[in-house]
Amino acid sequence: MRAITFKISGKTACFRKPDVNQYAYFTYNNIHKVALLGLLGAIIGLGGYAQLHDKNRGLKRGKIGYDDGYPEFYEKLQNLKVSIIPLSPQGYFTKKIQVFNNSVGYASFEEGGNLIVREQWLENPAWQIIVLDDGSEIYKTLKEYLINQKACFIPYLGKNDHPANIEDVKEIILSKELFKIEDEVYIDSLFPYEDNMSLGWVRDDNELEFIFQEFSPISLQKDWHFYEYKKLIFTNKSVTPLPKDTYSYENKNYTFI
Repeated sequence: MRAITFKISGKTACFRKPDVNQYAYFTYNNIHKVALLGLLGAIIGLGGYAQLHDKNRGLKRGKIGYDDGYPEFYEKLQNLKVSIIPLSPQGYFTKKIQVFNNSVGYASFEEGGNLIVREQWLENPAWQIIVLDDGSEIYKTLKEYLINQKACFIPYLGKNDHPANIEDVKEIILSKELFKIEDEVYIDSLFPYEDNMSLGWVRDDNELEFIFQEFSPISLQKDWHFYEYKKLIFTNKSVTPLPKDTYSYENKNYTFI
């Protein structure tokens, strides 16, 4: 199975959680699949939420001309399988709250129209990304842009305050090992944790065990484009049974979501 892999990093990042916005905005610890697809869509020039909003401006849902589909990037990239590998010893990145002013006239109804924003940012995040070749034209276009270091729009990590660095792009060949269903396997990427799974031993007896887990967006709900979540885990402990869509490369195993 062919795939393309690259490192993505930045000085800061913010993948804003939609469920808390009173005192401060908080971020997911890792780039999630929907945000990653948005970044890849920007590289090859696909439209996003803003373009869909502009298209539907002044129209009502269900009326002629209203587009109730996904943003273009998600419509065209949602079937791509990706593996996300945190380049941090235990999958965790340092976070800090940043405080800044939003002084545009409509930001706040307070006197002076100034809104104080508190936002949590990741510091020096980095991930290895692998995208499986599904034989589609969109994958071929994406590969061509990445290998030739081209981009239609500037890729960023969550919002345009956080430009993304993309480097070490190369094509690789993955193998599909024929593990038995009861085999204990070590996974070197984030993977969805299912109820029938169990964790075993660490790979090295001299290594301290760790388990990082987070409920992370993996898809968009069709009608209202809300995030749909799964519990993703990053650990140095073995897992049984083998997660679905797991492939091997250079003696490491990666699960694709």
